[in-house]
Amino acid sequence: MKHESIRHTSAPMPQVLVVDDNANSCHLLNIILRPKYAVLEAHSGRDALQTIAQHRPQLVLLDIVMPGEIDGLQVLDAIKSDPTLKDVVVAMVSARSHSADDLDARRRGAEAYFTKPFSPRQISAWVDSRLH
Repeated sequence: MKHESIRHTSAPMPQVLVVDDNANSCHLLNIILRPKYAVLEAHSGRDALQTIAQHRPQLVLLDIVMPGEIDGLQVLDAIKSDPTLKDVVVAMVSARSHSADDLDARRRGAEAYFTKPFSPRQISAWVDSRLH
């Protein structure tokens, strides 16, 4: 009797894009998310838009203040105005702690707003709730 090996194909890991010009923030988010998700990084708004176009991540953690001419809110606007990206979940992760910033980001389509320094457990739990 011949035994055939059964190949189990698992679904690919969801992709999470971390957009921040601060290397420490990227590193910390990478550590907490890497076990469950394929983590991509971008360090400017322009890089974020290119990475989103190329990889189509399911979720984006997006800083507001970044170098260059495109900030995080402009990236958020670009994501939310593109019908092909309507299912991309976006959360802002920013040092800006004013309630007006939170309200503005949510009005533009962000689903959450985390203030730096952030709780790794809180972000991890939130990402899990959106992707599992």
